[in-house]
Amino acid sequence: MALEKKHRQAGKAAVSRRRFLGAAGAVAAATVIPCHALGGEGRKLPSGKLNIAGVGLGAMGADNLGACEGENIVALCDVDSHMAAVTFQRYPDAARYKDFRRMLDKEKGIDAVIVATPDHTHAVITAAAMKQGKHVYTQMPLAHDVWEARQLAEIAKETGVATQMGNERYSGPTVRTAVEWIWADCVGPVREVHCWTNRPQWPQGMNRPKGKPPVPSHFDWNLWLGPAPDRPYHGDYHPYNWRGWRDFGTGALGAMGCHVMDGAYWALKLAEAETFTVEAESAGGTTESYPRASTMRYKFPARGDMPPVTLVWNDGGRRPPRPKEFPNTREFIGSNGTIFIGDEGKLTFGALTAGTGPGQAGPRFIPESLRQSFEPPKPTIPRIKAKNRWVGRHVQEWIAACKGGVPACSRFEIAGPLTEIVLLGNVALLSDKPIEWDRHTMKIAGEPAANQYLHREYRNGWSL
Repeated sequence: MALEKKHRQAGKAAVSRRRFLGAAGAVAAATVIPCHALGGEGRKLPSGKLNIAGVGLGAMGADNLGACEGENIVALCDVDSHMAAVTFQRYPDAARYKDFRRMLDKEKGIDAVIVATPDHTHAVITAAAMKQGKHVYTQMPLAHDVWEARQLAEIAKETGVATQMGNERYSGPTVRTAVEWIWADCVGPVREVHCWTNRPQWPQGMNRPKGKPPVPSHFDWNLWLGPAPDRPYHGDYHPYNWRGWRDFGTGALGAMGCHVMDGAYWALKLAEAETFTVEAESAGGTTESYPRASTMRYKFPARGDMPPVTLVWNDGGRRPPRPKEFPNTREFIGSNGTIFIGDEGKLTFGALTAGTGPGQAGPRFIPESLRQSFEPPKPTIPRIKAKNRWVGRHVQEWIAACKGGVPACSRFEIAGPLTEIVLLGNVALLSDKPIEWDRHTMKIAGEPAANQYLHREYRNGWSL
């Protein structure tokens, strides 16, 4: 992705300026006026630009900020100055911070915040921003545990801010086409669906590392830990392999579930299920780390006119059986994908490819002859256009919502229940027995001991 041009200073007649020292060092920063202060909530600045802050400036954070073309990037926050260096250079006029709390206290002109930190800090940062009336774009999964996901959805509703979870495929044409086709009974009633990923691409199934190496001078370990239990710094956690540790990441399921399951969640209206069960089977897990491979079986009851359905999740190299109707001359679709199994056929598509042409990831019929007899319905779900077809359209949809447009497709009202479903798979892993979830009571029936895994205790000094 090409580097974004340095954003122009927002200091026109409508924006006054002052200088102060940021928490990350002596960095000059501009004070800007939020959109809602200029004519009411949801109104635009005269320039039409939002004042956006980024928390977590590594790969996804940088990509998300880069997709905010035409907006003002006014503040940047990261606990690791080395990880943030490229993004700092890209936006030299933005104020720099290590602590998001100090940033939110100081930068009153922020309209919207992008959160792209490790999973264990998503909720505390996102909640703090929303409670100050900031619009929020938070990377997937929305939260580290089930309770947090529910809380964020409720805070979003209470505050009325524009939100979006970063499962970018949700804005793409492939998943929307697949949803419309399933709703048009392209393969008949769906009673089974398989989702899979090639993750983890990081270590899982480890025990806690030994030794206490020194904390790098460019890195604030205490702030990185945030609400997680205290432990000594080790390079096995930061900057990348945190994904495999239970205290910090959500494993292969959490990392990819909101991305790969989203088509099934949408098409099969899984959010309407008041109760459902989850059973997990895994290999190579420890008390400290997620398993090297796992399979989850979610069983949902009927939803309206849709029959009961079983969703099977596989990761760590596990995949569903190759459909017998799939051509032997063709490679089985994708390292990340979904197959809907209906009474009259199958529909499949990949999770990480946005196109639908030859060589792309779908949607495709199995057997392919079904395509000849199926007349696609007219599109009913709007398609989103953006210069960057992948991350860009998802971020741009959120920006439009921040400015008073249509609510974003993966707003927390929608992303919260999806995240709950995904993370309940990790609860099933820990309980080692099938669990039954009641979304109204937020309790697990039949296995009361498993309720302890719905929410972790926060370290002293941290709260939602």
